[in-house]
This record gives sequence, structure tokens and C-alpha cells, in this order.
Amino acid sequence: MKKLSGFLWQKCLYIGVIATLAVACAVSTRAQVQDDDAITPAQVAGMGVRFAHVGPPTAKNGMAHARFGIPNIDSVPNFNGQYFTNGQDPNGNPQSRWFFNTLGNPPQMGGTTTINAPIIPVSIDLRNADGSERFVKIVSGNVVTCANPPGPGCQRLIFDPTPFIQPILDSPVFSNAEYSSSDVPTQFVDAVQRAEYFDRAKPDWHTLLAPTVKTTRTMTLIKGSYRFAVNSDGSCCFFVLVDLGTFGNKLFPSTFTFPPDSSTPVGAAENAGEITTKDLATFFFPPAYLTFPIGNGQTGCCVFGFHSFDFESGDASNGNAPRLFVLNYSTWLQPGFFRDPTILDVTGLSHEVSETFNDPFVTGVDGVHDVTPWWLSPNGNCQDDLEVGDVIEGLPRQSFPVTMPNGVTYHPQNEALLQWFEFQSPSSAIFGAYSYPDTTTLTSLSPPQKAGCAP
Repeated sequence: MKKLSGFLWQKCLYIGVIATLAVACAVSTRAQVQDDDAITPAQVAGMGVRFAHVGPPTAKNGMAHARFGIPNIDSVPNFNGQYFTNGQDPNGNPQSRWFFNTLGNPPQMGGTTTINAPIIPVSIDLRNADGSERFVKIVSGNVVTCANPPGPGCQRLIFDPTPFIQPILDSPVFSNAEYSSSDVPTQFVDAVQRAEYFDRAKPDWHTLLAPTVKTTRTMTLIKGSYRFAVNSDGSCCFFVLVDLGTFGNKLFPSTFTFPPDSSTPVGAAENAGEITTKDLATFFFPPAYLTFPIGNGQTGCCVFGFHSFDFESGDASNGNAPRLFVLNYSTWLQPGFFRDPTILDVTGLSHEVSETFNDPFVTGVDGVHDVTPWWLSPNGNCQDDLEVGDVIEGLPRQSFPVTMPNGVTYHPQNEALLQWFEFQSPSSAIFGAYSYPDTTTLTSLSPPQKAGCAP
């Protein structure tokens, strides 16, 4: 099994705790008891948003500042920069010179960089404990598993992502809207990047995503690793909760050699050539939220996305350079689930894609680029990495409604700008801002911090 260097779950202002998700129902002796892994939206309503990044293992090789990107890797176009401010490194040692790495080409070059952005829909096949197909039906208001073969009224527990794919294509992440940072309509993350590099970018500088929908892949989960809520008609599903460890192992291939095994969604897409090292790939799930143990028999909820890369070895065909497939897991955010009602639709997707632009290799290539001075967000997150969405999550005005030409309003997340991580005052970003598009979401710098935000 491929070992990841760890799910680097960020501390969040709001953590949902699920002591138990079994439903206690008063039923007659003739009624069937609801399945213990079937839940209702009300049981998890009011959760806080939480995101993560996952860093696969790679050797720290001491790569230093390189203007046009990190050398000797086979991956997306990227460029480097540096800044100077006093802080402490991850081990608490004083440091004043820091390096960042960003997707695309330097803003001083101008022009448009277009990056292929394959979208891989992933369906979720929920199985019985023995691996057989699972069917359920609603009996006297309770969700119960059907026998195999299923009888009348039984519906298969397989969660189809198809209804959510066109909506994300039409969203600000992949389609154009108007923003103050651009003279022409553009995509959401490009608008954020232009705000960030407003003082140095040429007027025609853009970094755009070219989305294409690829073959739908399937993640199969065994009873015990998931919980589910059906729709009102008994069909699958309003959402699914998945154990995060199981999810990570089911998503990534188990090998480090290329081509990888094709038993997982990432491995299958790589094997088929539907994602390449030059792409920013999105593995998009129907509403699938990740849970994690927090001790004392309790379960934390929920993680709604992460960005990472899959590491596969190089060979003679690519000069033996390590292959880094940059990707994210994202999902559709359902209404009525979150404490903040403005966390909807593509809040998570915009968070992950924005962070991928600003930290494409999650500090995992060399342990140097995108490591920042320790910072403490108003939401309580204490980190030392250039994760532009983590600073904002949980804050008032964390989302920014954008109405698209088709009349649909989406809710991408506001993002922190590079100047905030640089402890730059005043900010050289558009309007002297530290966040964008809503410049009022983040208005001041973090106080200087010791390692781990120690007193």
C-alpha cells in the first residue's frame, strides 16, 4: 500500500464531533430498525468547514531558489520567488529568507498560461460487509438493507457524480466572471492571482484552466468505512461520510512506479493517459465528506477537500525525473449542512484549486518552497505553510457570492494573499489588501509567532 507522508489536517475554528451516528428510533415490534450506518442530514447539520492537504513522500534534496521553477521534476509549469521577513522555521530556528513556488509563469513575463484541467468524476459504490452490492429501501420511515437479490422498492447504494459536473463547469472556478483585478472577465483563481501580483504583473498576464471531463472512475467502499444519508425518495444519496484513512488509500495508487496500478481512481486515470504531469487534475466526488477519529470513541467531521500530488518514478522517457501529478479531491457542498449557510456548491473546490495555484507541491518537494514564517489566523489556525484558503475558513464573509452569466449564484471562498504570509505592511496587493475578492475578510497581519505558535 502506498504510504503517504501524512494527512496534514489543519486546525479549524469549528470542528464537528459525532459521538455516535446510530439513529435511536421508537418503533413497534413489527417495524424494522434503521441500519446503524444510515443517518439523516439533521444529525450532522451545523458542521464547520475543514480542509486539508496531503503530502506524498519525496526526498528533501535542498533545492534552492530558482527563478523559473523547481528543477529536475516532471510536473506542472511553476515559478519561484523569495521574500525577507523575520520568523522561525519549522524547528524553531530563526530565519529571515523564505521561498515560494507558484503555478504558471512569472507575472513579469505577461501573456496567458493555459493549464489543462482534467475533471475525473468519481462515483462511490457502497457495498455490504461481504463485498456484495448493497440495496436499501425505506420501511416505516427507516432505511433498511435489502436481501440479495433485492425485492421491490429496493435501490442500489451507488452515488453518481454526474449531476454535479455541469454545475462545476459553469462555476467561477472554470468559467469567466467579472472581477476588479482584471480588465476582462476571467476565472476566479486567475482573478485572485492578479490581485496578489497586482504591483508587478503585466496587464495581459493570466493563468487559466482548460477543463475537460474524463472517464468516470469508481471508488468501492465496504460497510464499516462509510455512513450515508439517502434522499427523500430513498435513492442514494444526499451525502456520504467516509473514513479519511480509507478514502486516501482508495484514491491513490499503491505503487511508486510508472505506470501505476489501475485499481484506484488516480492510478486508473494516470494509466489511461487521462491525466498527465502537466495537468491540474480534479477528482470530483458527489457529496462525500471525510471523517476522522479524535479519541475517546468520538469522530470528527468533516473534511471537504484536499490538494496534493501523486509521486511516481521517472524513467528514460522523461529523463528519469520524478513524476508529480498535481491534483485535488473536491466535492459538492450541499445546502443545510454547515453552520455557515454561505458554504455551498464550490466553496471547497475553489479553496483547493486556489491553494494548488499558490502551493502546488504542498511543501513536499524540498521542504523549502512555500514554507512560511509561523502564522496565526483569526480563525485559530496555526501553520507555517502557504495555504491561502486555510487562513480564511471559518471567518465571517469567508465566501464571495458570484452570479454567473447563466444567472446561477455560486459561493467560492475568499483567499488570503501572498502579502499576508510575507508579513508585508503595507500590502502591495490590489487595494493594499490581504484577502480577495472580498478585501474586508482579512484586514490585518498575524502577530509574529514562535514555532507552533508557542507563547
